[in-house]
Amino acid sequence: MIVAAAVAAVLAALLHGYIFVLESLRWEDPRTRRVFGTTAETAAVTRSLAFNQGFYNLFLAVVTLVGVLLLGPVPDAGVALVAAGTGSMLAAALVLLLSDRSKARAALTQGVLPALALVVLVVGLLV
Repeated sequence: MIVAAAVAAVLAALLHGYIFVLESLRWEDPRTRRVFGTTAETAAVTRSLAFNQGFYNLFLAVVTLVGVLLLGPVPDAGVALVAAGTGSMLAAALVLLLSDRSKARAALTQGVLPALALVVLVVGLLV
């Protein structure tokens, strides 16, 4: 079960790494604007906000990946970091959903893998 949790956590981290690229490196690119449904004008005005938010996503991904790497040699630290990283990803997805119901698809995209990782991790620790 811990291996399955690690796989889900890595996938969640990769997704959040991709979101970092979109928000921090490619925010004003037309393809990125289509993904987020923004205009060129809105993207220009919100560039610094997106840049900062992208780094939050990157940091969550890094914490999660470090946790996965530590699951073998230092299991308690690994579990703590995986739970903190994926828990924060899930919490952010819930905030997105609760703040703007029109963003439900984005919230599900961001939240399903972290939720799966957390559930499987907890089950794996209990059995």
